[in-house]
Amino acid sequence: MSSSVLVINDGEFQTEVVNATKPVLVYFWADWCGPCRLVSPSINWVAETYGDRLKVVKMEVDPNPNSVKEYQIEGVPALRLLKGNQVILSYEGAITKQKLADLIEPLL
Repeated sequence: MSSSVLVINDGEFQTEVVNATKPVLVYFWADWCGPCRLVSPSINWVAETYGDRLKVVKMEVDPNPNSVKEYQIEGVPALRLLKGNQVILSYEGAITKQKLADLIEPLL
């Protein structure tokens, strides 16, 4: 059940997210973002807890403008849960571990 968070860039998005065989939680973040540092441990927890049913990737927004534009990221931290190329969950802002679990669990 243990899994880790994969760091990706624009060039890897299609392969790692859109073509994935299971749903993918994409965590958009920035190095300069204080709330992102608060959310990161919860993202790691999700990868460990739901790794058998969900792939978790993180993408820094500044060097990856194509994905940021494509998935309409307006602020960070931001989460997008995708199945194929379909966004089934969109969330922006800081989030607690429990709220994150409550949001994604029914979708898995």
